[in-house]
This record gives sequence, structure tokens and C-alpha cells, in this order.
Amino acid sequence: MASLGFLFFFLLPLILLELSSSRSVMAAKTRHFKWDVEYIHWSPDGEESVVMGINGQFPGPTIRAKAGDTVAVHLTNKLHTEGVVIHWHGIRQIGTPWADGTAAISQCAINPGETFLYRFKVDKAGTYFYHGHYGMQRSAGLYGSLIVEVGEGEKEPFHYDGEFNLLLSDWWHKGSHEQEVDLSSNPLRWIGEPQTLLLNGRGQYNCSLAARFSKPPLPQCKLRGGEQYAPQILRVRPNKIYRLRVASTTALASLSLAIGGHKMVVVEADGNYVQPFSVQDMDIYSGESYSVLFKTDQDPTKNYWISINVRGREPKTPQGLTLLNYLPNSASKFPTLPPPIAPLWNDYNHSKSFSNKIFALMGSPKPPPQNHRRIILLNTQNKIDGYTKWAINNVSLVLPTTPYLGSIRYGINAFDTKPPPDNFPKDYDVLKQAPNSNSTYGNGVYMLKFNTTIDIILQNANALAKDVSEIHPWHLHGHDFWVLGYGEGKFSEKDVKKFNLKNPPLRNTAVIFPFGWTALRFVTDNPGVWAFHCHIEPHLHMGMGVIFAEGVHLVKKIPKEALACGLTGKMLMSNKHN
Repeated sequence: MASLGFLFFFLLPLILLELSSSRSVMAAKTRHFKWDVEYIHWSPDGEESVVMGINGQFPGPTIRAKAGDTVAVHLTNKLHTEGVVIHWHGIRQIGTPWADGTAAISQCAINPGETFLYRFKVDKAGTYFYHGHYGMQRSAGLYGSLIVEVGEGEKEPFHYDGEFNLLLSDWWHKGSHEQEVDLSSNPLRWIGEPQTLLLNGRGQYNCSLAARFSKPPLPQCKLRGGEQYAPQILRVRPNKIYRLRVASTTALASLSLAIGGHKMVVVEADGNYVQPFSVQDMDIYSGESYSVLFKTDQDPTKNYWISINVRGREPKTPQGLTLLNYLPNSASKFPTLPPPIAPLWNDYNHSKSFSNKIFALMGSPKPPPQNHRRIILLNTQNKIDGYTKWAINNVSLVLPTTPYLGSIRYGINAFDTKPPPDNFPKDYDVLKQAPNSNSTYGNGVYMLKFNTTIDIILQNANALAKDVSEIHPWHLHGHDFWVLGYGEGKFSEKDVKKFNLKNPPLRNTAVIFPFGWTALRFVTDNPGVWAFHCHIEPHLHMGMGVIFAEGVHLVKKIPKEALACGLTGKMLMSNKHN
């Protein structure tokens, strides 16, 4: 068990450190990657499926770069019948909004046989990932890790002896296209819970690595060398400090992560340093990333379980497992103790306790003291012509055929010109079923004044069923935001006094808890058009998102390939806006 001395070992350098931004431009590199996206046969959990792979592998290749580098990905779509884009999750795309990789928002989908160059700067060290952002291609397996190390001459504000990376995801045996049809049907056919939880694309279906401890009982997994679903084992030496980078690209599941017998010290969240704090287990929602430090100070003659479990939904998916292998022990030596016991799936107080421990590292940028505009976004489940949808302020998002970026930049009315509402009716009771659950489709844009401070209040509410409200992790493209606070029930003006303006964490993804609210603040300093949406794949597919635009008139040199569809494509073909 980690001691207080272990925690203070990290606190002292963190307090004293001032991050340097003086890295020489000469040291920056351009890192080129050539990728082919195609469907491949793969066995993520022992059941062969058709998955989306990159260069014949799943998950896609890990990108490693240094802060200040330029990443250039030459992506060729080798899918036969559908477009593709890739979003670089957590990369702010400063000066390159067309490289954000959001179909119908920042760019046209890349057609079969075409190649698109994603070229962008990774300006900030941290743990990130990438994934498909067209249809439900993330559910089909289109994702991978993106690690940005500190620049030349810079140091992390903590010490470690070795590093591992875990990309967490969930897996269905039903294909993503069939899931799309189910979610778009009347009546709704819910996709159900995932069959398997994956760690670095590997899981075990209908068996367990820890079979003798599993409830309900599962047969022991019979693994042979080289199998695609065999767990990636983390091999460590005793009495060392390791950094574990962990990111969640799950389509649905919120997760709890634990390392048997070991405490974890959280030091990074979404590419931003945080005041270190120690936990036995941690919640991680879709779209979030963390770095934790752990010390291998347990019995060196044993191995230990690393486990992930479902949170926030009644778990019908077995836990995901891999091994922490203390060398020189054999990796075939299974732990003698059962995997860590996860918190109850609906113990939201446990989840809130974790979220409320996350503060910005001392010396981090503080939010502006006042906002210029507040937008309150009510999150509800609705009906439209009998179809089940999600809506924000009673509008369910349906993307246009022409990407917003080109449409706004060149003054083409290819979307709803009526702005969506900044609030919802004052008499709406978020704790009860809506008296009228009907909603409308829309694709209007929140036009934000450039270089202003915006507050977003995410307000959760009762879904269609009585006494049902779900966890929703919301992700903002193009920005980090300060998480000013969380609250219960309906947000009111008196809650502003509770905002944390002293040391709120900078994040790009934040959760709203059932029947609660979350307050965010960000500065509109990045010209472009940016999605803000629930990172649960089925929820976005069903309309849970909004669009922000800021300073689009300042965007220059948009590649034609990003615009060559819909009305912008026709304008380009007529050479009116070259």
C-alpha cells in the first residue's frame, strides 16, 4: 500500500515546478504517417468479427510525438461503400480547424478511394486518442492512442521509471451498421449492453481470466500464444514507480479502473496536470483520459489483477482484466486474490467523490472571473414522430450535408439560420417526466463572439421513463474548459456562488450526473466550428449535441478536399471561392 511519503514525493516537485514554454522551434519535427482504413477480420474477444482497422491492425497504430511537433497523417479510405473521418480527441487544432475530423462539421467525409492529409500541431503534452467521427464508426473499432510527450528540454512535473498505455473500449457482436438501424427504428431497438470490455483492443468473451472468482461462474479462458484477444500484460520490476496512461473510447460504458493491492496517484486529466491525489479505484467516462502513478511496493513473489468494471448502468458485461506481472515471476502465475471489488454500479456518491477531488495543478491558468454569455443546455430524451431521440433545449441535432466550416466561412445558408435557444422554460421540472416529450430536429449554430468568455451549464433531466436519468460525458472540440462545479437538481442563480474559480481543472470532457448539473467555462479564442456533444456513441447518433462557431471569418486556407461536398463543393466547382 502506498504511503503518504509516496504521495508527498510527487507533491513537492509539482508545487515548485513552472512549466517552460521556451522549447526551441528548431527541435520540433514533422512526423509522417501513411494510413489505410479498411474493414478486416479480427477477434477482439475470441469471437471473430468484422472491425475497422488501420494498416491491417486493431486498434489503430499508436501515434507518439513531442509537444510542438507537427503530425501529418496521409489517410486513404479503403472502405468500399462509405466515407470516413478521424477526430484527434483532445488536440485543439489551433489554426487548423478543418483537421478536427468531424464529418459535416469541419470537413466532408473522405470518399472511398480518396486520400486526405490531416496535418496539425500537437501543442501540449498529454494523453490523447483518436477515433472515427462519422456515423458510428467508433463502435466499429476505428480508434487508437495518441501520446504527446513533453518537448525537448522540458520535464514532466513528476518522476517515474517506466510507462504503460491502456486504451479502454467496449465491444458488441452486433455490427455498427445494424446498431445504427436499431437506434433509428420506430419503435427504438436499444443496442443493449456490450458483450465485452476491451483493454488495448483485447478482451475475453464467455470466459474469464479469473474464472475461479467470477460471479456468475465463467469457464477459464484457454489462451494460446499469439491470439489477438490474449491480454497485453503489464510487466514491472519491484520497487519502481510507473506511469499508467489510460483513456476511454467506449461507445457506451462508463468504467471503474483498479489495480489490485496498489494505490494510484492521479497526476493528469485530459492532457492537463492536476494536483496529485491518491485513490484505490477511479471512474473514467467515455472521452476522458488520465495519467496515474503507482509504485510496485507489494509482495514481489505475486502477480496482481488490473480490472475495469461498468459504472452508471446495471452491469451485464463481465469485467475486463489483465495482469500486472512482477518480474521475474511468470506471467502464467495467476494472482491468488480475486480482482478488486468494484463500487456498486449506481453508487453515484462514489463517482461524485472522485470528480470532486480533481483540481488544477498549482500554477495552472485560472479562468476569467466573469462570463460574457451563459448558455444553459437541458438534456432530455424525446419523441419526434414516434421516434425516440435525445434533444438539447428541445432540439435534436441532425447534421447538414454541407460542412458548417465552409458553409459559414463562405456565407452559404446550408443549415438552420435561426439560432438555437440559450435556455429552457423556467417552469420545466427536471425531476419529473416531461408533460410533453415531443421535440424537433434542427442543425442551427450557437454563434459565439470571438475572444469572449462563455459559461455552459449542462442540465440533466428525467428521461422518458419515470425516475430515470443517465450519466452523460460531454466533450468539447477545439478547446479545453474549466469545470467550475457540479450540483444536484435544477441549476439556479444562487449556485453561481458555489463555482470554483480558484483551482478548477482544465478538461475537454466532463460528466453530468443523473438529475444534476455541471458548470463549464471556456474562452472563444480558437477560430472554427466546433462540436460539443455527449461522447456516448448511440446518444450522439440520436441527436445529443450542439454546434459552436467562433471567429470563422479569421480561418484561412481551408483545403478544398475538406469542402468538396454539398453546396460548398458546388461553389468550389464553379470557382467562385477558390
